[in-house]
Amino acid sequence: MVLEILNPWRSPKDDFEPTPLAVLLFRAPVKLLLHRVHHILTRLRSLPKPSQPPIRVVCISDTHNHIPDNVPSGDILIHAGDMTNGGSVAEIQAQINWLCSLPHREIVVIAGNHDTYLDPRTRPSLSAAQREGSLDWGRVHYLQHKLLTLTLTSQSLSADERAPLLATQRRLRIYGAPQIPACGPMNVHAFQYQRGSDAWSETVPEDVDILVTHTPPKYHLDLSMPRGLGCEHLLRELERVKPVLHVFGHVHWGAGTEVLPWDRAHEAYVKGMGTESKYTKGVLNPGLWWNVVRVVYRGVRELLWDRVWGGQSASTILVNAALTKGNTGKLGNPVQVVDI
Repeated sequence: MVLEILNPWRSPKDDFEPTPLAVLLFRAPVKLLLHRVHHILTRLRSLPKPSQPPIRVVCISDTHNHIPDNVPSGDILIHAGDMTNGGSVAEIQAQINWLCSLPHREIVVIAGNHDTYLDPRTRPSLSAAQREGSLDWGRVHYLQHKLLTLTLTSQSLSADERAPLLATQRRLRIYGAPQIPACGPMNVHAFQYQRGSDAWSETVPEDVDILVTHTPPKYHLDLSMPRGLGCEHLLRELERVKPVLHVFGHVHWGAGTEVLPWDRAHEAYVKGMGTESKYTKGVLNPGLWWNVVRVVYRGVRELLWDRVWGGQSASTILVNAALTKGNTGKLGNPVQVVDI
């Protein structure tokens, strides 16, 4: 078993495990180059400047019945689904009770595929005992294809330090949706749709500041190599709406934060990642190489525009907030905190 784990040529037994670098170099060397170049250039760019006064958003997901030891303080706490493992009423209520005990001013929650009871289609898979009781959401805002508008009042210093603090109100529109591309039995895992089906186009309201989903968008914090576990239709909907922040989970190994710039470098990246080169591994595919060139050229231009001239393109902050570490079943990923 140890030798199998240490073998760099071992392909993962599960799509939700990372593929070793050696395997990626053999199977998709050009796409691997495209992926690394795009993300290096993106990470070199400055983060979007938060509005003033900033709103601190604390992002968690995939707690799977566990309760983290330390959740940082903030204005809004978002849980992006998979509160539980079995999805029973008792398990969900235990997570709700813990969330209600936290000091954050507003708490927003969506469901994940393990939160079985919350999807009427998968609820019958639970035993009678698991369905017994009702849920009390308390002060938690539960979003299931629902839009929430929050008005938060913050205090900031006036220009004159002797003057009293100024009260500033900010309105945030948050939309939450739980559906994911199928990853298991349709009658057991909640909120699934067949992979490749479009469950997203024109579903997110305009002028949304924060989008909360359980699935990642395709090719972003979703184990993008070799194929990506996110949804391509969600990515297109994300580009249409362009929220300030998109919070999700589901793919534990993808946990982290990145900035998605809506520019031509990203356009070339997505096009290249979606190119099929089964037999030549992309080495003899001129179209794929051209997208690598476009990512480098456009990415460097945008980097100079950002770092030298101080310009910023439209972008969305992406957060994979999964707290469960890989497939260990235990918490281990850090809580993600973003100021917007």
